[in-house]
Amino acid sequence: MIRSLWTGTTGMRGQQLNIDVIANNLANVSTTGFKKSKADFQDLLYQTMKVPGSQTSTDTESPTGIMIGLGVKPAAVTKIFTQGDLIQTENELDVAIEGTGFLQVETPNGTTAYTRAGALKRDSNGRITTSDGFPILPALTIPDGARQISISETGIVSAIIGEDTESTEVGNLELATFTNNAGLSAMGKNLFQETSASGTATTGTPGSDGLGTLIQTYLEGSNVNIVEELASMITTQRAYEINSKTIQTSDEMMQTTNQLI
Repeated sequence: MIRSLWTGTTGMRGQQLNIDVIANNLANVSTTGFKKSKADFQDLLYQTMKVPGSQTSTDTESPTGIMIGLGVKPAAVTKIFTQGDLIQTENELDVAIEGTGFLQVETPNGTTAYTRAGALKRDSNGRITTSDGFPILPALTIPDGARQISISETGIVSAIIGEDTESTEVGNLELATFTNNAGLSAMGKNLFQETSASGTATTGTPGSDGLGTLIQTYLEGSNVNIVEELASMITTQRAYEINSKTIQTSDEMMQTTNQLI
């Protein structure tokens, strides 16, 4: 059996995965705090027909060998945590992170998740939550009757309460950072989960110890670049076609061989 049949098949499978990643990036081009992904590939094992450096005579050796590659396989799909564009919303509970760091979120099962989506909301109990109602950590509650909520660059949350004329501090927002952001597990709903690859979360005050700062009334947009993704989509499509062509050509060669009999 001609090796190229199976080699071409691995190439088509690899490009299918690549277009899946590109499609997800494009689907989330307007998702707040979304981070694009990139597929990485590596070549498969090689069938060695002649070892490099093998003896060709008593005094000579082969400078090269004959090693036939057997295709490609996916190695990783990596999240790219570059900064997205900042979009002004005029909503006092919207907050964008400029720089490194994640907001902490308490999930329904009690674990902590992390997000870059700062579209915060206020529930019926006055708690500050995500769009899905998951509370922000550390817990932050806005008292009844509060108005003119202010969030500083360092995460201090203040509001004017009742008949007061001056604002009162009601809580603080903290940010978390990781040794390896790419090692975080994407959970969906704009949330990430800590893994052994990401390292343990380190929390701190925004603007300190290398953490980013907060910008009120702004949101961080997706970091997907439409032009780059469309260019990648075109090259992926062409690579898929070329790999299918190798399978077709291999089939035609086998057909020619059959006709010799």
